[in-house]
Amino acid sequence: MELVAGDAQTLAAAGLAATALSGLLWYIAKRRRARPEARLKSAAREMLTAILVPDGDDGQVHIDYALLTHEAIVLAEVRQVEGHVFGSNAMQDWTVISPRRRFTFSNPQPGMYDRVAAVQRLLPQAAVRGVVLFADGADFSKGLPSHVMLVDDFVAELEQGRQTEPPVALRDSWSQLRQEAVSAQVNQLLRS
Repeated sequence: MELVAGDAQTLAAAGLAATALSGLLWYIAKRRRARPEARLKSAAREMLTAILVPDGDDGQVHIDYALLTHEAIVLAEVRQVEGHVFGSNAMQDWTVISPRRRFTFSNPQPGMYDRVAAVQRLLPQAAVRGVVLFADGADFSKGLPSHVMLVDDFVAELEQGRQTEPPVALRDSWSQLRQEAVSAQVNQLLRS
């Protein structure tokens, strides 16, 4: 009987450890999804957040994140959605279906194309690309549309190139973008 009691204690301890481990993994996964900005900042060489840049038509364009990488200036927008996302390059509205609700939102690609065009107008010599990032709880079962990535995949891509220094010309363009963003924000404050 003592052998059975010892086995029961071992089994109970193993069950408790498994429960604690699964809770820890859930917490880590939830925290990673909730903090994409911190993850982007740690993976990129440099990052600007919530900047305004001239759009070329006496207006301004808002950019959520501008990141300096080893090969380009990347403009990013993060969408915090969980569930199955149905969207494509040709669809005007995209749909999210989750266990709790269903909703639609406008295709984010055209807005990103406008942001990239505005920055390319400012920095014609720089490599500029745009990406719409989705929290890791998003599932694109039909495949990812162009210029769309999951945060995890994008961060992994950034980390791969982190060891390579950006070319001097790209660093110069980054400095110019930083100056333009500051000027646009000051002008916005003066207009208010």
